[in-house]
Amino acid sequence: MTITSEKHTNKNRITTALLLAAGTGSRLFPITKDAPKCLTLVSEKSMLARLVTNLTAQGFTRLVIVTGYKQECIVDFLGNQIDGLNIEYVHSPLYKTTNNIYSLWMARKSIQEPFVLIESDLVLDTSLLTNMMYPDRIAVAKMQPWLNGTTVTINNQNKVIQFQEGTTETYTETRYKTVNIYSFSLESWQEITKKLNLYISAGSVNSYYETVFTVLVDEKKLQLEAVSFDEKPWYEVDTILDLAEAEKLFPTVTEKEIEFALY
Repeated sequence: MTITSEKHTNKNRITTALLLAAGTGSRLFPITKDAPKCLTLVSEKSMLARLVTNLTAQGFTRLVIVTGYKQECIVDFLGNQIDGLNIEYVHSPLYKTTNNIYSLWMARKSIQEPFVLIESDLVLDTSLLTNMMYPDRIAVAKMQPWLNGTTVTINNQNKVIQFQEGTTETYTETRYKTVNIYSFSLESWQEITKKLNLYISAGSVNSYYETVFTVLVDEKKLQLEAVSFDEKPWYEVDTILDLAEAEKLFPTVTEKEIEFALY
């Protein structure tokens, strides 16, 4: 998979990130009994601390976090600014009865610029974000037997042509697992917001935001360029077993990182 370089200019480099961190993390219980999932430690450093370190290293200046479960823990941990990164919070009071489509919708008034969307349960090598800091991209990894969840099909121009729901069925074409990191131009975000409004108004608050992306790609109102995450380590932590695998990929932290590691 190749990445075009024509958009790689400082002029359109994204500096705003949106982090979704409202869920209860029930599959990580009892670790998440007293703190949200993103504060779970992976080799002595929380997933949230790792993501913030990644963002500051890449030059992000604004972070908006949609909170829900145990929101006070996140606010107390991060505050309003870290290393030049201004942090804002949007609380989702319905986090117990809604899914990430609702969390994304909650951010519609706070985000009015190009941004990178990141789920808060990811652990990844900082350099993987480098090619995501430009509009209208999607992080993907070649589908493997141990992966599950939403996949996409990509054409010869490296554009996403279709989303597929998670499946165990066999298929002939090459599919790529979504890594739950996206970047959007303002124009794309406006189209997404319109569709989100329709879904939320219809009461579809328990869907995944990929449902909206799927429709917009089919309608050719959203064009996403694929960025491969196969070169360096990343992991999505949903369960205790996932946590163990993530710690194998990210076994140690430096003394400097430990200062910002423990909640």
